[in-house]
Amino acid sequence: MKTLNIHRLPGARRQCGAAALEFALISMVFFTLLIGIMEMGRVLFYWNTAAEATRLGARVAVVCDINSSQSASNQVIAKMRQLLPILQPANVSVAYAPSGCDATSCTAVTVSVTNVTVNTVLPFMPLSISMPPFSTTLPRESLNSVNGTNPTCS
Repeated sequence: MKTLNIHRLPGARRQCGAAALEFALISMVFFTLLIGIMEMGRVLFYWNTAAEATRLGARVAVVCDINSSQSASNQVIAKMRQLLPILQPANVSVAYAPSGCDATSCTAVTVSVTNVTVNTVLPFMPLSISMPPFSTTLPRESLNSVNGTNPTCS
């Protein structure tokens, strides 16, 4: 029987696993960068959602009954937490201007979000990134109920 004599280039035997090793080294760097970029995108999503939550909170605060049985601040926080569940009541503040005003004398409402941290899910290196403070101020609208009800606040 005839055997085939395959001629190899000199040094080819030493190159057997080189491609696999190069891929392993480069893929570690590539996937680390890829996961880092995705994680920063997630953090920026939370930051944008926090800004939108303050806008929603201010909008709810200017139309809710300031003298209702359920505190207007609690209603605002509940609406904001529907949009951004990582918010805690201690992170949200609702301020009516001037302070101590009622439904007829308030001129503006400011809703602020502070001291919120986002925990990353990076493997081998979990981080806690603090968000910057966000606030939104809107001029007064009703701050009172219409016929005893206000559907946007419940």
